[in-house]
Amino acid sequence: MAIETARLLLGLLLAALHRPIADFMLERERSLVLAFRERGMPLPAVPRAETVRNIYFSIGIFIVVIEMLRIYQLTR
Repeated sequence: MAIETARLLLGLLLAALHRPIADFMLERERSLVLAFRERGMPLPAVPRAETVRNIYFSIGIFIVVIEMLRIYQLTR
């Protein structure tokens, strides 16, 4: 039950801090794409910041819902 609670808190943390996490990852992705393009490898454009933020928020909420269901099943 401790693992499920930790995963639930991780999902809540991801949902709460999705903006800074997404902005950090997006900045790293942009620098990686630029590095590959300088070496001649064409890569698609980086997604918009709002799209990445929505993805991280959705992942966090998905984790929360799944863990809530698992905790519910363990208590029954």
